[in-house]
Amino acid sequence: MNRRVRWNHALLYAAELANRTGLPLLVYEGLTCSYPHASDRLHTFILEGVPDMEQSLRRLGIGYLFYLRRKHSDPDDVLYRLANQAAALVTDDHPAFITRQYNASVPPKLSIPCYAVDSSCIVPMSQMEKQEYAAYTIRPKIRKLLPRYLKPTKAVRVRHKFNLPLPKIHTIVTSENITDLVASCEIDHSVRPSPIFRGGSAEAEKRLKNFVRKNLCRYATFRNEPSAQATSSLSPYLHFGHLSSLHVALAAQEYARKHKLMAGEFLEELIVRRELAFNFVRFSENYESLDSLPRWARETIGKHARDKRDPVYSPEQLELARTHDPLWNAAQKQLLSCGLIHGYYRMYWGKKIIEWSQTPERALRTMIYLNDRYALDGRDPNGYTNILWCFGLHDRPWIERPIFGQVRYMSYQGMRRKTDVDAYIRGIECERA
Repeated sequence: MNRRVRWNHALLYAAELANRTGLPLLVYEGLTCSYPHASDRLHTFILEGVPDMEQSLRRLGIGYLFYLRRKHSDPDDVLYRLANQAAALVTDDHPAFITRQYNASVPPKLSIPCYAVDSSCIVPMSQMEKQEYAAYTIRPKIRKLLPRYLKPTKAVRVRHKFNLPLPKIHTIVTSENITDLVASCEIDHSVRPSPIFRGGSAEAEKRLKNFVRKNLCRYATFRNEPSAQATSSLSPYLHFGHLSSLHVALAAQEYARKHKLMAGEFLEELIVRRELAFNFVRFSENYESLDSLPRWARETIGKHARDKRDPVYSPEQLELARTHDPLWNAAQKQLLSCGLIHGYYRMYWGKKIIEWSQTPERALRTMIYLNDRYALDGRDPNGYTNILWCFGLHDRPWIERPIFGQVRYMSYQGMRRKTDVDAYIRGIECERA
């Protein structure tokens, strides 16, 4: 899950283990055609990061094997073949999507030690003993532990260079052949690559530098004004591991210190809110179910489950952005074309799907489907948590109303009062033109 060389605790541990055992280190990355919602968009973004990884690892004397499983009939046992020749396996401790399943099913099939290392959070997930109720319960615990973990990582060094021949299944990836590689895969070719976001650690670094220099000073004031474009838009890079949240936090903190800025609001979102999401998914039996909501939210949603909805849109109408609401349509079009919706409007996007769906369960399925299929930062603890926030997770009861009960409501009129809706819609139309 963390596809980078720098700021990578799993890679650091693997290098230390290799050095202790007197062996070279091989990094294996596989991209299969069979993962849920595999598409040109997701494949392209991942493949764009491969040349960065290969070059960086080669300079360190670390081997890199990348296997692109293009067809369902292609071999699916490469990891096990490699494990038969290895002394140990190190992987990512990540609580969502296919990694959660793999980390439970793969180790029992191996005859070597298997270690899962958390390089996704700043404060390791294991430091929290239970699922936290909301930001206000996890915040003091994170702040207490931050001085221990909010520190730069060491440089990766190996004593024994990898000079063994790579198996024939190794796939060579260059910026020139990515389009052809994607076209050769048995995946969804209808979801096109994002015209806005390019994958890879190098691109992630550029975006991080641009954000701290130009927008960190604007973030506190304009973070909830989508047309101002004051947010970092780093979530795709954090999701695919091209960028470390630790690196982002230290960069923002250092820039704010040098230029006498306040970075508290940004660090709250990056650390407290993001790690609250990882905490929720880690301790949740089913993070894609309304059963994971707090009791008050489940009860109020159940009480209003049969309330009249008007209008009601089918999942297909929603997917194609065919509603009466120009703001919602613009947000959905941004998701379809670019792969990301501004966080503030994504909350509104989700609330309206609840309002316009026949049942709460259908609303949840629609939101997860749309986010996982189209969003570059979908299939992520943040995504699942933010979707369930629309149903009351990590929130509190509000004034009771139809459909939502005591769950927080958001209106088009409220969005117009608080944000420049017209400017946002114009911007989306320009992007799609």
